[in-house]
Amino acid sequence: MVEVELLEVRVEMPGNTPVVVLREREGARRLLPILIGDTEARAIVFAVDRVQTPRPMTHDLFRDVLETLGVGVRQIVVTELRDRTFFAELHLVEGENASVVSARPSDALALAVRTGSPIFVADAVIDEAGYVEPEPEPASETAAQPDEVIAQFKDFLDNISPDDFKS
Repeated sequence: MVEVELLEVRVEMPGNTPVVVLREREGARRLLPILIGDTEARAIVFAVDRVQTPRPMTHDLFRDVLETLGVGVRQIVVTELRDRTFFAELHLVEGENASVVSARPSDALALAVRTGSPIFVADAVIDEAGYVEPEPEPASETAAQPDEVIAQFKDFLDNISPDDFKS
């Protein structure tokens, strides 16, 4: 297992699909994108941004119930990738008793953010679906600088005429 951090929640275009991106804390720092639902994306973002809602959201309620019962979230683990679907587990502790509960990764992550619990990914999952972000290419010395590109475009606009569009 590798420990990861929740890097971001973003929307992928053109499908307008929410994606949560996890990143290895050490080593190659591979990224692991997981498609999630709109509601879960909102729940994760609200927790990350510490948004206070007038009434508890589902994941807040779940956290509060666990706390009331004296149950802690030791960790969450993204355990499997099967048929393009990710699976996760909540590792819970109550005193000396430990329990594991199956969960969707999005729900597990929403709870982990609220409880400050560590997030792990099974080696096989990150090996299969993780990737190393490519290094940005250095700017070419011959590439135009942004100010230069703007100046060239302004010059183009100043010198273009309707006749330039005739065939």
